[in-house]
Amino acid sequence: MELQRRVEAGMESMLGIRFLASEYPTGPWHRGRIDTLGLDENNAPVVVEYKKGSDSGVVSQAVPYLSWLDSARREFEALVKEKLGADAAEAIGWRNPRMVCIAAGFAHHDRVAVHRLHERIDLVR
Repeated sequence: MELQRRVEAGMESMLGIRFLASEYPTGPWHRGRIDTLGLDENNAPVVVEYKKGSDSGVVSQAVPYLSWLDSARREFEALVKEKLGADAAEAIGWRNPRMVCIAAGFAHHDRVAVHRLHERIDLVR
């Protein structure tokens, strides 16, 4: 997707997120592919998802990917070490991982749900 390529190319300057991987498989339990993985300016893990047009269902997709982060800490740490070095891997802030969803618009119910959840889910239009 062109939007994904453009965002990944300028991720750090646009979103303050260092790029780690694209189309990252989450394995047989979570059964998905994370569009983009990154590490933000606070060293928190970031999952980025892109949606064509307006999106509904962002919350139902975000929760399994954030759950994957909890179960795949060592895998994520190894990826950070490979891409950004050992210092970055040791500094990962696991307390507040983020989900960033980029779409043309979002359903009202998803916007309300995001405000109620404790997880950091950012909706970017």
